Amino acid sequence: MRLVFIFIAALWAGAVTANEPRIQLLGDSLMSWNMLTGRSVPMVLSDQLGEKIINRSRTGAMFRAIARQYRPGNHEWVVLNGGGNDLWLGCGCTKCAARMAQIISPDGMTGELPELVSRIRANGARVLYVGYLRSPDFGSPIEHCRDDGDEMERRVALMAGRMDGVWLVSNKEVVPPGDKSFHAFDRIHPSPKGSRVIGKRIASAIRQLDKL
Repeated sequence: MRLVFIFIAALWAGAVTANEPRIQLLGDSLMSWNMLTGRSVPMVLSDQLGEKIINRSRTGAMFRAIARQYRPGNHEWVVLNGGGNDLWLGCGCTKCAARMAQIISPDGMTGELPELVSRIRANGARVLYVGYLRSPDFGSPIEHCRDDGDEMERRVALMAGRMDGVWLVSNKEVVPPGDKSFHAFDRIHPSPKGSRVIGKRIASAIRQLDKL
């Protein structure tokens, strides 16, 4: 009876069972955008790999909320992004250096992101951090965040290079200058085309890394 109670309690707490999909996805609107039309990044990823995934991403999520999306379990992969809302909205464009350092230090070894990744790795899953699309050089509200995005990704690359089982999927070079087709009307979020490109890049990375 005690074992049954523990099992039910684990399910209630959101723990993952052995029958759950092998990929769990966390993140913000980079992942969740285009969900209502069935063309979001996780939907593209699921279609590309021909398997179900657990999608916990939420539009508007700050990084601390993204860290709370994670549920330990029998996953092979955790795909995640995050930090963009903290730097664009959370720091008011005046304290981005301090907030970025809280998320990930300049050497990529400490902060909320490395702590989350270490927790995921301790549970056995490999990790893919997915970088953001860059602005299209066409009057985007996030144009001024480009340098912060580059620095964030530099730090993530350092983290990935120093931690076993962790990789970066960069989308830095995806958008050609002046090409608005990868972004939605707001020139911030991905268009269906942008989501498809990102989803396919993640799927390609997982296929390659599954062979290792």
